[in-house]
Amino acid sequence: MPLSWVEIDLAALRHNYFQARERLASGTRVLAVVKSDAYGHGMVPVARELAAAGTEFLGVSKFWEALELRRQDIHLPLLVLLGVEPADMEEAIRKHVRPVVFRLDHARLLSQCACSLQRPAVIHVKIDTGMGRLGVPWERVPGFLDELLALPGLEIEGVLSHFAVADEADKTFSELQMERFQQVLQQFSNRGRPVRYAHISNSAGLLDLPVAHWQLVRPGLMLYGSPPSTMLERPAALLPVMSFKARILQIKDVQTGESIGYGRTYRVPRPSRIATIPVGYDDGYSRLLSNRGQVLVGGLRAPVVGRVSMNMITVDVSHVPDAQEDDEVVLLGTQGDARISAEEIGDLCGTISYEVYCSIGRHHFKVFNNASA
Repeated sequence: MPLSWVEIDLAALRHNYFQARERLASGTRVLAVVKSDAYGHGMVPVARELAAAGTEFLGVSKFWEALELRRQDIHLPLLVLLGVEPADMEEAIRKHVRPVVFRLDHARLLSQCACSLQRPAVIHVKIDTGMGRLGVPWERVPGFLDELLALPGLEIEGVLSHFAVADEADKTFSELQMERFQQVLQQFSNRGRPVRYAHISNSAGLLDLPVAHWQLVRPGLMLYGSPPSTMLERPAALLPVMSFKARILQIKDVQTGESIGYGRTYRVPRPSRIATIPVGYDDGYSRLLSNRGQVLVGGLRAPVVGRVSMNMITVDVSHVPDAQEDDEVVLLGTQGDARISAEEIGDLCGTISYEVYCSIGRHHFKVFNNASA
C-alpha cells in the first residue's frame, strides 16, 4: 500500500444511483455525469459501474474523455457537454459521440462532416435560460433554430439547459428558467421537430424539482455521495463514495513550547505526541486546513497542528495513546463511528465538496471495490 491513497466504494455509488432513479417517473432516463475523472472518483471504473447499474447516458466535458470511454469499450451514448472542436468532429461522428451544440459555425462544420461520412451527427442543443454561461440565449433561439434546421445531416436528439440556483430554497428563478425552457421546446414543436430528450435538471433539480425532469436528468454530485445543498426540501439518503487515507510516517514526543512546521505557527501547549502524515497540498489536502483541519486516528478526531506543507501534515495524537507508526489515518471518510465529510472540509476551506473531491482524487492511486462483480 502506498503512503497515501484514495478508496472508491462502488457499492455506495450504485446505492446513490438508485436513490436518483427512485425519484424519477418511468419515462425519464438518467444521464450520469462522469466529467473531470468522475469528480475525481475515476471516470472509467465509475462509468462501468453506472452502466452495469442501468444508466442510459453518460456525460463528459471534453471529447478526449469520451474517446477514452470508447477505448475502454463503454458503448453507452456519450454527451460532450462543452461540444466538440472542428478537428475532432469526424471522429466524434464515427464513434457515435454526441456533441452539445451552441454555435452555428460548429453546427455547419458538423453538417459538412456528416454529409461527407454519409451518417448523421447526433447533437443536443444547449440553451441559456439564465445561467449566463454556455448556450444559445433563450430569446435568440428562433433565429438560431431556423438556420440550424436548414442544415443537412444533423439529428437533433436533445435540447438542454442548466439550472443556476436549483440548490437554493427559493425556487422562483428556477421556475422562470423552466418557463423559458418550455417556450424553447415549443418552438421546436412548432417547426415540426419535437425533441426526444429535453433536460435541465442537475442533482438539485432532480431532487427538488420533479416537474423539471422531462425525459432526461443529469445527476452528478449526488452520485458521489454529497448533497447538492443543505436547503433541499427532498433530500436523498446518500452514501459517501470517496475516502482519503494515509499511514502515520512518524510519531515524536514534543515538549511544551516547541514549535511545529513552517512559520512556527503552532507551539505545543503541553507535552504532546505529534504524528507526521505523508499528505500535503500536492495531494489535494488544502493549505487552508493548516491549524484547522482534523483527521481520524484510531476512530478519534485528531487536529492538524502547524501548516500544511507540500507533502506532509502534522497531527496531535496525544489523546490517542494506542496510535503507532504505520497506523491508518483517514483524512476524508469514516473510521469507526467518526466521519469527516467533503462538506466539512469544504466549509473549512471556503469552498464546496466538488472541489474537494476533484482536488483529492486528481493525483492519487485509487483502490476500487467491485460492486458489480
